[in-house]
Parts: sequence; structure tokens; C-alpha cells
Amino acid sequence: MRAVKDFDDFELIDATDGERLERWKDIILIRPDPQVMWHEKRKNPLWNSPHAVYHRSQSGGGSWEMIKNVPKVWTVNFRDLTFRLKPMDFKHTGLFPEQAVNWDLMSQVIKSADRPLKVLNLFAYTGGATVACLKAGAAVTHVDASKGMVGWAKENAAASSVADRTVRWLVDDCLKFLAREIRRGNKYDGIVMDPPSYGRGPNGEVWKIEQQLSELLTLAAGVLSEDPAFFLLNSYSGGISPTIINYMVNKTVLKGIGTAVTDEIGLAVTDRDITLPCGCTTYWIKNYG
Repeated sequence: MRAVKDFDDFELIDATDGERLERWKDIILIRPDPQVMWHEKRKNPLWNSPHAVYHRSQSGGGSWEMIKNVPKVWTVNFRDLTFRLKPMDFKHTGLFPEQAVNWDLMSQVIKSADRPLKVLNLFAYTGGATVACLKAGAAVTHVDASKGMVGWAKENAAASSVADRTVRWLVDDCLKFLAREIRRGNKYDGIVMDPPSYGRGPNGEVWKIEQQLSELLTLAAGVLSEDPAFFLLNSYSGGISPTIINYMVNKTVLKGIGTAVTDEIGLAVTDRDITLPCGCTTYWIKNYG
């Protein structure tokens, strides 16, 4: 498992009884996590004094209980990157800190490449990967179905001082976008994608990963350049085995270019002897020596 290091503004302090105790700079949050299935004593006093707790509803969804003053928006830094956070529906804050290991991976490839790289970020959310790739020197096309998420990603780019870099911000259905890019003959040296288990496009298009992953990978292969630098697919879906995703990426996208690796990514729990898994990544990177 690859675990995040050097993320000074984020800490997974403790985890037990289905919940995580987290520090986001100086804001303490308690959020649910279904993988935290153990029941051990809560020794850290911060369990009793969080800024906010997210409570799940038995009917679905949930809500935040604000205990202390939580800014509407605050920022955290990961090395030279800055991200804007805020409590969202469905327990989120607008950033998945475990993805920092993948930001590092892509940044290293971009900086090592023998030419400027064009990167495509699909299902790009609030732009963590976009900002990291821009900072490393790539030109990025950022695609997400949510206008609000694309706007948030632009704010993150501005906060990280990369808004003036070469970037396209697109609110679009990723499958339709890829099909158009193939017709246009546009190619990308690096592709990163984080498809959800379920979602809707900007015009109500329904996305189900079990039904459409094969099409997604086939289309992605059609926009990969003849001399690619990397391909990276994140998955938080428990419905598809990582072994199956690895097989599909190797057979559909890479096809002899190289062999993808699949591993878990996670967050070390400060007060426990465990690194909490937070999804998996299937990736291939070119070795520039």
C-alpha cells in the first residue's frame, strides 16, 4: 500500500467505531467510514471536542453538526499546492488527501519527461490532480460533469498560483468528450481518471461504472498519444475487483505499451497501528531514466 507522507496540514488522528477523527490544518472533523469496523477505546481527547461531526441518516445521506465555529471556506497546503475546503453534503470536504501519493507520482513523471506533456484529467472533481500536474509543468485539460466542481477547481488553481498555466476547463460528460476528441484527432501524453460508481452528466446522462467502464477505457485508449508518459485510474468502487480493473486497463488501454500496476492507497492512522485503505489505483508510468 502507498500511504501519504509529508501532508502536514492533514492528519488522520484516530479511527474506531465506524468513524474517523481528522485534522484539516486546525479544524477537527469526525466523519463516518464504513471500513472502520473495529471497536476500540477512544483515548484521544479530541474525540470530545471536534469542530464538526457528520451524522449519517438512516434514510440515506446525512448532515453536519457544527459544534464550534467552522469557516465557510478554509485552505490546506500540500507542499507547494493550496486547496480550498468546505463541508459538503455526503460528508466530503472537497479533497481526498490519500490522492497526494498520485499527485507525487504524476508530478515526478512530468518533471522527468523529455518534452512538455499534455495531460487529460477525467471526472476531475475539484482539481487536485489538475493543480498538481499544472504545477509540475504540464498542459492540462480538466473535464467534469459538475459546473460547481469545475468552478471550485479553478479556485484551487488560483490558490496554488497556476491559474495562468495552459489549462482547459470543461463541463462535459466524459464519454461524449472522449468521443469528440477522437474525431478531432486530439491526443494526450498522460491520462488520469477517477470515475465514480454512479453519477449523472451535465444533461442528465446516467453513469454506472459496472456498465460503462469498458467503453470508458476503449475511448481513453483512442486519445492516448503514440509516446505516452502515464495512465492512471483511481477506483473507490467496491463493486469491481481491482484485479478486473488491472486486466481491463492492460488489455484495453496499454496493449503492449507497458504493464499496469494496481495497489491500494491509504492514510496512516496516528493513534493506531494501521494504514487505512482508501481505494486503489491502477497505473502505468514511463521510465525516463
